[in-house]
This record gives sequence, C-alpha cells and structure tokens, in this order.
Amino acid sequence: MRAARLLGAALAASLVLTGSARAFPDRPITIVLPYSPGSAADSYGRALGEHFTRVLGQSVVVTNRDGGSGVVGMRFVATSPPDGHTLGLTPMTAIVVQPHLVRNTGTEPANFAPVCGTNENVLGVIVRADSAIRDLPGLVAEGKRRAMSYGSPGPNSLPQLAVFRVQRAAGVEFNHIPFRGDPPHLNEVLAGRLDFSAAVVASAAGLLDSGRLRLLAVFSDKRHPDYPDVPTAREQGIDALQYSPVGLYAPAGTPEPVLAQLEEACRSGVQEEGFQRVAKQLRLVLDYKSRAEFTRLIRSEYEVYGPMMRALGVTPD
Repeated sequence: MRAARLLGAALAASLVLTGSARAFPDRPITIVLPYSPGSAADSYGRALGEHFTRVLGQSVVVTNRDGGSGVVGMRFVATSPPDGHTLGLTPMTAIVVQPHLVRNTGTEPANFAPVCGTNENVLGVIVRADSAIRDLPGLVAEGKRRAMSYGSPGPNSLPQLAVFRVQRAAGVEFNHIPFRGDPPHLNEVLAGRLDFSAAVVASAAGLLDSGRLRLLAVFSDKRHPDYPDVPTAREQGIDALQYSPVGLYAPAGTPEPVLAQLEEACRSGVQEEGFQRVAKQLRLVLDYKSRAEFTRLIRSEYEVYGPMMRALGVTPD
C-alpha cells in the first residue's frame, strides 16, 4: 500500500515537472485546524488562507477537525491524497508527542511533508483575575494544601505536559481535565469550576487584556513579548520549559514542486503586513522556519520525546 502510494506520488511529481499535468493548484485547497473552533488558530489560519488564495489563485477552505489532541485532524491530513490540496496547520503535539503516547496514531513525522514553521505557541498558566494566587510557586503551594483541577486543550497536549513538568519539578499533583481546544476550559476557569488553565497564551489574550483572567507564568525560554511582566516558569524557580512550534504540513509523498510553491506562499504569508497585523492583535509570537529547517526540527523533536516520555514515567496507551 505504501509502495503504491509512493509510486503514485513519484508519477505525480514527474507529470508536474514535464508539464503533462495541470499546474498546482487546480482546485480549492483545504487547511485543517485539528482543534475546536474559537482558538487563536482560527484567526491566523484564515489570515494565512486568504493570502494563499491571493498568491496561488484558488480559494482556500479552513476547517476544524478536532479530537485526540490534534490526532483526528492530522490523521485526516496524513491519509489525504498527496497532491498539496489538503494541508494541516498545527502545533507539533499530534506529530512528535502523541505517537509516543498512543499506539497507532498514524501521525508520525514519516507520514507528513513539513511545509514551513509559522509561529511559537507560547504556553502559560492562567487563573481568574480575582484569584488569590499570584505566581507559579503560589500555585504549587496551594496545590499541596488542597486538591486543585485544571483544564488543557486535550489529553497529552503540550500545555498538559507543561503542567506535568511542574508536577515533577515541584512535587505536587493537580487533577487534569482535558477539553477539545482552549476556549472551553478557559470558560470553565471564568465560571469558577476549574482552578486554573494550561493554555496557549494567544487563545486567552482577549480575556487577559480585558482583565478577566491573569497569566501567572509562561513555559517558553523567554517572556512573552506582549506580557513582559510575567516571568517564565524557570525564572520563578520551577524547571518547566515546554516549547510549542506551529507549522504547516502536507501529506508525505507530496511532489517537490508543489511543496516548493506552498513553502513560498507560506514564507510570503508570514511576512505579509495583513498577517502580521492579525498576529499582533492575537498576541502571536511569529517564528518563521523554512521547509528544510522545520523538517529538521520536527524530526529531532520526535526523537527527543520518546526517551523524554519514558523518563517522565509516561507509557503508551
């Protein structure tokens, strides 16, 4: 089956190169967002899709296919025809983390052709604005005094792993309640039914800026540029670094000329004034990576997460 698919992809590439096939793209392109609607990804995914429409000459449909911390949507991408007309825009969770935690996801790096990196999803710990907890050590201290529950955008998601690192580093336990994307659990924190959220900071930006939620810490190696007063976890004495690069993926076997067109559209899209304006409004941290650079990153991260998960005591389901 795989051999036949690769043979078909090679034939498609040959046809594109010789001009015997219609030029790419020859029909609408679908960009899959593998999380529930309402997150920051919806806005910047659509902004990128609008740019693709302009530069590639075909309409772009951006659609949400959530579930399994990104696995459902990215499995759909992986099993789509490798012709460049179905893409996935996602954090790396489903590709470099989930295959080590859940058997037979079908979302390993070998099943994709990375196109480009677009941004870093800076992750953070978020509480209600009226919470008495003011920092990450305070959250840990409170967690040692009483049972506390938190939400994340999914089981084995990078925000959950960030809190898992806090637990291991600080010797505390929190009750994890997974959701399908960030908006549902942020709403539960607002309602007082969860003690805190582990989320993509950009997904909570509107609530942070309106003063309804408060950011306690970020898990990047540096502070979020739009929230410079909020220290990183490491700056607060808790060794919990969790990187979350986001990028665009095509199915494995997509012809090289098609990937080159998509990469150029992605590069110019991230640099476009309109996209950068949306990114600024969303508190998005742009971090463009070329196809070669992003492919190396994803492969290396995948190799790192196997031993890391074993060291953290996590075993596949």
